Amino acid sequence: MGGRRTARRQFGSIRPLPSGRYQARYTAPGGTVRKAPVTFDARIDAEAWLARQRAQIIQGTWLPPAEAPADRQEITFGAYAASWLATRQLATTTRDHYAQVLRDHIEPTFAGETMGSITPATVRAWHASLRTGPTAKAHAYGLLRTIMAAAVADDVIPSNPCRVRGAGQAKRAKRIQPASLAEVETIAGSVPDRYRLMILLAAWCALRFGELAELRRSDIDVKNAVVHVRRGVTRTKGSRVVGGPKSEAGKRTVAIPPHLIPEVKRHLAAHVGMGKDALVFRAATGGHLAPSSLYRVFYPAREAAGRPDLRFHDLRHTGATLAAVSGATLAELMGRLGHSTPGAAMRYQHAAADRDKIIAAALSRLAGEVTPIARAKSSRHKAAK
Repeated sequence: MGGRRTARRQFGSIRPLPSGRYQARYTAPGGTVRKAPVTFDARIDAEAWLARQRAQIIQGTWLPPAEAPADRQEITFGAYAASWLATRQLATTTRDHYAQVLRDHIEPTFAGETMGSITPATVRAWHASLRTGPTAKAHAYGLLRTIMAAAVADDVIPSNPCRVRGAGQAKRAKRIQPASLAEVETIAGSVPDRYRLMILLAAWCALRFGELAELRRSDIDVKNAVVHVRRGVTRTKGSRVVGGPKSEAGKRTVAIPPHLIPEVKRHLAAHVGMGKDALVFRAATGGHLAPSSLYRVFYPAREAAGRPDLRFHDLRHTGATLAAVSGATLAELMGRLGHSTPGAAMRYQHAAADRDKIIAAALSRLAGEVTPIARAKSSRHKAAK
């Protein structure tokens, strides 16, 4: 006779919501059912929250949380946004950026407002009153919209009040003019030798500064003529942070144009340590190269090329445009640039289309020069007959 199986006793419960998020609750000392103040992206996050509550109860450190408002819409935006930010898995730089945007642009208007009192009209008025650049304005609106969307998923508010069409997209203030090949060569030839390859890889392989500054010897495969982009370095609150790209698409392998391989070999031999983790572009004193150190040599070099307007990041645009002009498809551009969505890559295809129009116009001019000559020859031939 088999023994009766006893179900394992669990602490609390987790309920999947229609939004795909998870709600956690547990029975607290005294018999009161307590719910997590926010919902969770993944079940494992809800389990971790329950585990912390259980540990506090066992250790005797648990205290009843402040009573939640009878109507969840009465939670202030400031309180909800703080909880939202605390429960998101974000890169350090992204978390710092969100906190800065909240502090500078969103909370001065909405921190003390209850979630239920924020309407499409108040959002529209706030957006219209923002006095900042177009990019910062788009970022602020986009963050507010994301937080309010989470509030909808959490059943805090019935609908998202952020409905300003196109407000989350910044219009580029000026059209970026990529560097010409001659300008790239002038800049590369004007910087100290240890920076030359950095300029060339930025322009020909469309790499970002943070990706270049974190490249190690093992990331460059000379035999197969590729560079593996696995990490990047960013600066936040006075320290440097090494981490993965923003998306999986950012981790990529980029083919190095064959004409650069001799320069790559020369740089590795002359400026890079022998260890596989040796930085390809290091600071003079060792460690990661600071942007300010690069700018000290880049600014005079761009002046020598007659391009005082050119930013270092514009060299990446140069590489992207070169790839597009060479005939790269949208998918190929996305892969080479590390883009997870087609929007940005499509800009370079448009640049290639513009270039094709210039070529077509040049062909028409050539036809205009040739046609009168052909007609004159035809007339002489008829007269001879």
